Amino acid sequence: MSMYSDATNAENKIQISAAAKDAIKIGAEETVKHLAGVMEEAYKKGDGFARIAIDGWYGTCMKEVAEGIAKKLEAAGIPTKLYPIVKAYVSAEKIADYKQKYITDDPGFGYVNGKGRPEDIMDKNFVESLNLSEASDAVRIVYGTGAACESLRDQYECIVFADITREPMLWQMWDGKLVPFGSEEPKKEYMWKEYYYCDFYMLNNHMKALLDHFDYYLQAIDWDGLKLVPADVYDEVLRTLMCYPIKQVKEFQPGPWGAYRYRDLFHVKGLGCNAWNRLASPELSVLIDVGREECLEMPLTSLMKYNEALTGKELAEAYPDLFPMEIWLDDGYFPEPQPAERISMPIHTHPSTDYVKSHFNEPLGRYETYYIAEAYEGANTWMGFKEDANLEEWEAKCRESKNITPIENWKDYIANHTSNEGDLYLIPPGTVHAHGGNQMVLEMDTCTSAAGTEYSFFEYDFARKTWNDKEQAMTAKPMNMHLDHGFDNEKWCREDYVNRKLRATKKVTEWNKEYSRDEYSTLPEMPFMVERLHFYNRAEGTTDGKPQILTLTVGTWVEVVSKKNPAFKTTINRFQSAILPASFGDFEIKNADGGNSTVVVFSWK
Repeated sequence: MSMYSDATNAENKIQISAAAKDAIKIGAEETVKHLAGVMEEAYKKGDGFARIAIDGWYGTCMKEVAEGIAKKLEAAGIPTKLYPIVKAYVSAEKIADYKQKYITDDPGFGYVNGKGRPEDIMDKNFVESLNLSEASDAVRIVYGTGAACESLRDQYECIVFADITREPMLWQMWDGKLVPFGSEEPKKEYMWKEYYYCDFYMLNNHMKALLDHFDYYLQAIDWDGLKLVPADVYDEVLRTLMCYPIKQVKEFQPGPWGAYRYRDLFHVKGLGCNAWNRLASPELSVLIDVGREECLEMPLTSLMKYNEALTGKELAEAYPDLFPMEIWLDDGYFPEPQPAERISMPIHTHPSTDYVKSHFNEPLGRYETYYIAEAYEGANTWMGFKEDANLEEWEAKCRESKNITPIENWKDYIANHTSNEGDLYLIPPGTVHAHGGNQMVLEMDTCTSAAGTEYSFFEYDFARKTWNDKEQAMTAKPMNMHLDHGFDNEKWCREDYVNRKLRATKKVTEWNKEYSRDEYSTLPEMPFMVERLHFYNRAEGTTDGKPQILTLTVGTWVEVVSKKNPAFKTTINRFQSAILPASFGDFEIKNADGGNSTVVVFSWK
């Protein structure tokens, strides 16, 4: 898989106290120097007895930090002892046995290890044998994921948690360079399902358990970009960020239906085509400008420490680890006419909450919408089956094809709908559908997984080759299908039902001489609603205790400002999103560039 980022206008400028701002250490040298100083002081106070844990997420440079501290201390004449916590893990065979329940035999999906912790695969006797509570004549440095596990964390004078945003960690995984639990070297055969269904949850639960125990948060995306944040400053940054609209670094992915409107709208070096890009998601990072020479960068999941402020009381209780909303932008512009088999997404369905709970141990199903942000000649969406389609025959043909041999008459089965700008398609679970091309789709969906797992069950992808990023061409093997899951979820909706129920209507719910608001119809099972604000100079809104995501679809750029404190504000450009925390309250949107603007408002019901 290939992935590209765009950080244009992604900085979240916030105001924290001067003391907090000055306490952040920037760069590897300053980070290591400061931690060595902390341990030198602890060593002298403890009469030659001090301990530090360098813990953290996969893909971070914990070992290098530990060795850097040791080098500084030894240069100051203070003896050190390094303990790699990896030696506390059980054998590779036992770890594989533990993970198999979560990896499962399903070729496409696994089963979430929701309560897992690193301690599950540690040798308790070895951990006890470290004897960290016994006096020593050295600074003992324990490093690696799990170094501050529950049985050890109260024995340290200092705990550091090293974190990384998800994209660079995933690149390590895809390139065979990731070092997982129980290993001292990269594991080239490491399976993506190990991460998304098992290891992510072990890491996330471990980090949550350390939130009230670590002394420093370490941004450790790479060695040269280390940033050390004291725990109280980290907390101040998160609490302050909850007062602002939150933007994220956009992410782009090429694919077999990838198109080219992005070339006019964004500047993404190396991207050969754009199948879709994420505008707001738990998997995306957050750039935080606190007034220092460089921004902090954290995964959105860090903000879940203040989940109630972010998502509201009801959602925080229902989904304590989940930000349940995300927005994608599906490209669909082609300079020359193309066949449907090139420009269409795979024909697919999504699962309900009951289905993902029972099959994958996930908390929330995939409820989706397509908002047509731009429509070009031939704009269309595939949804539902034609009234006279033989449904049993369709399933049989998909199973026979397995996406290897073409289904020549596939258009005889799937209903096609002409799209216009401003159309909204409601896509509840079990509805067969696909973006048909020649349109820009703003996808507003539930996020089903804290790890970011995306549940789309493919039935047919035209037996086409997929994108090969190294060759910058459609030369990779065809996509795998999920036929059992797809047809297990299939509701077999017909074209007439789609037109009556799933093509949303809209009505004006507010109008004044400054702005108007319209609201799209919905379905009882859809957990969110979609509205639009149209204005020339300004508009108003409120979060009303529920999270919202605003996306500018018409206009150049606007400013989103809190009415209770105008200092809490941000700007968004065209096709950029801003997450409004549930606690944000009343706000104003100001058109700073003139001309008509439209902001699409995606709100939890």
